[in-house]
Amino acid sequence: MPAKIRLQRKGKKGQPFYHLVVADGRAPRDGKFIERLGSYNPMTHPATIDIDFDRALHWVQVGAQPTDTARSILSVKGVMLKHHLLKGVTKGALTEDQAEEKFQAWVEEKEEKREQVRKETELTKKEKAKKRKEEEKKISDERAEELAKKLAKENLKAEEEAKEETTEEAVAEETAEETPEKAEEAPEKAEKAPEKAEEAPEKEEAKNKEEEAEAPKAEEKKEDEAKKDENK
Repeated sequence: MPAKIRLQRKGKKGQPFYHLVVADGRAPRDGKFIERLGSYNPMTHPATIDIDFDRALHWVQVGAQPTDTARSILSVKGVMLKHHLLKGVTKGALTEDQAEEKFQAWVEEKEEKREQVRKETELTKKEKAKKRKEEEKKISDERAEELAKKLAKENLKAEEEAKEETTEEAVAEETAEETPEKAEEAPEKAEKAPEKAEEAPEKEEAKNKEEEAEAPKAEEKKEDEAKKDENK
């Protein structure tokens, strides 16, 4: 059975990479191999392919059969194209110079495409980074605005509390000023009280004298009324 060029899986779970190897067609996928030709990492963008071009071309020329995935990898690196051109040289359809010229033109075109893909990838990364920064700035501005509103609210509350405290202090000061005045009025009222107490007996005596003076007159009046009744 002819040898095969195929991939041999390596790496951790969820992070695979592969070795490109030449192995006996009857050997298991990850078993013994004849020669390692390179590696393939599909986790990068674009995928990373690193192979020994001359050895890969040699095995293809001697009849090793690549699997579909291995054929795609060899085609990307130009191994299958070079093999095809060398067949044309063998058949006399092309000269070696013409074959080499066509191959170099293909390599340059491929390199230009690869460079374009790389630039687009970098541009995409920059755009994503720019967009991420804009989103972070927007979030930061929103947080700063919320914090400013919160601080303004707290300052307004503090000012209102300060005004209330000032009003209470002013009321307390007015009350304190009125208290000494009332304290001064108290002794004056206390002094006036004995004077009123002294005036009270004098008024009573005068009233009693008036009543005594009016008593005889009232009796004479009663007697006159009684005589009038008798005469009648």
